[in-house]
Amino acid sequence: MERAIFAGGCFWCMVEPFEEHPGVISVLSGYTGGHTLNPTYEEVCRGKTGHTEAVEIIFDPEQISYSELVELYWQQTDPTDAFGQFEDRGDNYRPVIYYFDSRQREIAEQSKARLQASSHFTQPIVTTIEKAQPFYPAEDYHQAFYRKNPARYAQSSRQRHEFLKENW
Repeated sequence: MERAIFAGGCFWCMVEPFEEHPGVISVLSGYTGGHTLNPTYEEVCRGKTGHTEAVEIIFDPEQISYSELVELYWQQTDPTDAFGQFEDRGDNYRPVIYYFDSRQREIAEQSKARLQASSHFTQPIVTTIEKAQPFYPAEDYHQAFYRKNPARYAQSSRQRHEFLKENW
């Protein structure tokens, strides 16, 4: 099994797109990239911990490749918005691809370069690619939120879904 960590705004919206794919073993909502040990949701939301909301994906690389996950990641985000995603604003919602080794970093960087060269977007691709940091699972009520609270999930992800439909 292999790990991938992606930040793309609210972690509630980043679970379902990955869970649906064969080879994805689990998708866990959590926090990474900051300086506080074991941060809480409230601390991360206040913007004082340096963490982003992210998802940790455990996958079987014989069924789905890291490269395929990165391509799927782009299609869940606005890669031109460095200051949050959709209705979620602030540094804790910034788009980041976290890598665990040089192979993942190279795949992510090449994919980002291809997206920029494609002219799919007229603005620069600003998603950062950063070395993976400790990942802290979010509180239980955040896990698989789209299944536990579908009405609130649908309301909170409306702008995201409209953007994705228009741009991807």
